[in-house]
Amino acid sequence: MVPKGKLIIIGGAINTGSFAETQFGLPENMNFFERGILKRITTESTKDVESRFEIITTASLMPEKVGEEYIKAYAQLDVHNVGVLNITNREEANSVENCERIKAADVIVFTGGDQLRLSSIFGGTKIHQILLDKYRNEPVVIAGTSAGAAASSKNMIYQGSSKDALLKGEVKITGGLGFIDDVIVDTHFVQRGRIGRLLYAAASNPGILGIGLGEDTGLFISDGHVMEAIGSGMVILVDGRNMADTNLTDVEMGQPVSIKNMVVHVMCDGDVYDLTDHSLIIHHPKVIPIA
Repeated sequence: MVPKGKLIIIGGAINTGSFAETQFGLPENMNFFERGILKRITTESTKDVESRFEIITTASLMPEKVGEEYIKAYAQLDVHNVGVLNITNREEANSVENCERIKAADVIVFTGGDQLRLSSIFGGTKIHQILLDKYRNEPVVIAGTSAGAAASSKNMIYQGSSKDALLKGEVKITGGLGFIDDVIVDTHFVQRGRIGRLLYAAASNPGILGIGLGEDTGLFISDGHVMEAIGSGMVILVDGRNMADTNLTDVEMGQPVSIKNMVVHVMCDGDVYDLTDHSLIIHHPKVIPIA
């Protein structure tokens, strides 16, 4: 079944002041909004600036501040119908009022923070079911940054240090919110050097595609399988389908893991990867010569 909804997953540190991470100010160069990721989230909605937005701040430890910054950011794009939902427990994720708000939303945005909060609070609740139904059957836009992106897939990395990622047992994986299958997403990928986490994830389950999202970079996913890179940075893909060998099952816990023949792709703005046939089309922008 081809979902009617659109999914936008972002690696974190969107160039709007890194809402949920370390900074909160708006950017000096407001032109970013006209060409950047937040603008894309808006224009992909059928109602554009008239859309009803719900910002879900559940993952964040500073939900009020994060919500305020999203409202400010979208106001710069002339989007004013924006609500903030700080759902803190499963009872709230099953409440009639919150469910009705999600049903009425055209765009739902999950902020950064701790992805395990998203999976443990929303998993199997009424809101989770509404979100899945809307994504499958309505032209909704669901976006997630940082933790919101990591939790978007069926499989989710929730723990594991970058430097020890290729030691057996260091990377912890659980179930996510399941908007997209056959992938696993890691965020802040370039800045925090998380290639080892994706290599380990792909080695332990070679049938899934590892997606590493750099800062201020995302993937726009349509029809459930067409992935377009957006933003200013890089997307790293780790494909283990043709992995020749690994000693993962042979070594003891805490010992380093060997991997043979793992395929890695790098995507930048405009490149398109199709999950159906695993093809990558690289965008070659025209270079305008300097006079």
